[in-house]
Amino acid sequence: MKKITIYTGPVCNYCDATKRLLIRNNLQFEEIDISSGPEVLNEMINKSNGKKTIPQIFFDNLHIGGYVEIRELEKNDKLLESLK
Repeated sequence: MKKITIYTGPVCNYCDATKRLLIRNNLQFEEIDISSGPEVLNEMINKSNGKKTIPQIFFDNLHIGGYVEIRELEKNDKLLESLK
């Protein structure tokens, strides 16, 4: 199974929704808080091809997008399949 990494920030409803979605699907993930330092924010921006919004979600090194994209995967029953 691919490793799930999400870049999040404080007081972010979409970040919270993403974490709830992953938990309800019994998926473990690594959370990286961009407020921990400017180097973390720069890392996220570089990995996500310039995206500055949060959350930014990765399956291994594949950039998935944000909450809307992961919710669409779940809604279409493709979330677990895309993690294989």
